[in-house]
Amino acid sequence: MAYEVVIGLEVHAQLLTQSKMFCACGTKFGLPANSQTCPICLGMPGTLPVINKKAIEMAVRTGLALQCRIGEQSRFARKNYFYPDLPKGYQISQYEAPICEHGSVEVEVGQAKRPVRIRRAHLEEDAGKNIHEAGANGSRVDLNRAGTPLLEIVTEPDMRSADEVVAYLKMLREILMYLEVCDGNMEEGSLRCEPNLSLRPVGQKEFGTKVELKNINSFKFVKEAIEYEIKRQTKVLNEGGKIAQETRLWDSDKGETATMRSKEEAHDYRYFPDPDLVPLSLASEWIDDLRKTLPELPAVRQRRFVGEYGLPDYDAGVLTGSKALADYFEACVRLFPQPKTVSNWVMGELLRELNQAGLSAAASPVSPERLVSLLQLVEKGTVSLKVAREIFPELYASGKAPEEIVKAKGLTQVSDEGSLAKIIDEVIAKNQAQAEQYKGGKEAVLGFLVGQVMKSSGGKANPGKVNELLKKKLAG
Repeated sequence: MAYEVVIGLEVHAQLLTQSKMFCACGTKFGLPANSQTCPICLGMPGTLPVINKKAIEMAVRTGLALQCRIGEQSRFARKNYFYPDLPKGYQISQYEAPICEHGSVEVEVGQAKRPVRIRRAHLEEDAGKNIHEAGANGSRVDLNRAGTPLLEIVTEPDMRSADEVVAYLKMLREILMYLEVCDGNMEEGSLRCEPNLSLRPVGQKEFGTKVELKNINSFKFVKEAIEYEIKRQTKVLNEGGKIAQETRLWDSDKGETATMRSKEEAHDYRYFPDPDLVPLSLASEWIDDLRKTLPELPAVRQRRFVGEYGLPDYDAGVLTGSKALADYFEACVRLFPQPKTVSNWVMGELLRELNQAGLSAAASPVSPERLVSLLQLVEKGTVSLKVAREIFPELYASGKAPEEIVKAKGLTQVSDEGSLAKIIDEVIAKNQAQAEQYKGGKEAVLGFLVGQVMKSSGGKANPGKVNELLKKKLAG
């Protein structure tokens, strides 16, 4: 039987606040275990939470960017469950009245576009982390992460393939990073996704039984986990079995999913309004003020790069995939208004070095001014394009000005007509047969003669100038 895949997604984005959701403890990653805790995030009796206003701002800005309706009235609830990394025995979240609802974005896979509806985006606090060390006598709990503000963004079941899920995730990550509300680091857990997947016979309206996938920390693993689960469920159904509603873990080493626990329903958590937190009331004027702070978002910026700079869709997509990279590109174009040339260098030489070093454009050792200085040397004919590309790694590594490197290595391109004329005369004298062939109409020979001039000059001759002078000489 043919089946249709139905996928919804839950994404937990850790917000870039300096302090936790309900206390003043820090949120920095990688510090010693339990060094960022206090009685509030440890769940000590008698402590009272206080809402982090910055987290509210970040949630509202994200909701606006996702075309959501912002709830002027929302409230926090207690989600009750027992687990060692949850010291209070409940998680403060939002249930009946989330801060953002009913949004929509558009994802593109190949030439096809699909709208993905955002059901809700709500605030909650993170739990701690259980640490299971090989050979240790028992497990340990690190509560540094407990209380860290999260924004959970939940879609409707609108996606129909692993590729659509990856496209949505990449786009969402770009938006969050443009807004500067999340660093998007999936390996450190700053952005965590949980696909909910089911199959149904083609043409059937009712959804199949839903399975939730956890423990996925890269786009590659998202795609692999979903594709594995599609095959697994298809096999179960074709053999007459039933899909169990459950949560499954992705094992990237084995390349398969495994049962974690049966899937809970909302009533299993016994949600009720948190009595320690009053309802949250947001003024419409305050929401409008936050709307004015939204940056130009990736999709809009990409379209502008195509229209304003005449870039191909591919170039514009790569450059706007990171706000820092797009800013870098535009800073270069303001100084050197040749967008396609700048794009080639940024996407080629610069990104190659940055990717190898694991850096973003914001941390580039080569400033836009330095890169433009190199491009201007090429434009003026001071160095050849080949030489400019050869010295770029040193420009990146040393921090020296391109002029300094060119001078120290004696790489200045020869464009002086007198100097070039002398070399050209010597080359023609040594290659009379080829010169006569060119004069007889065999124009392809010119390339050979240009090559000989370049060789005689040690590669320093300006190729364009050589071409021009050779044609004049041979025409005479």
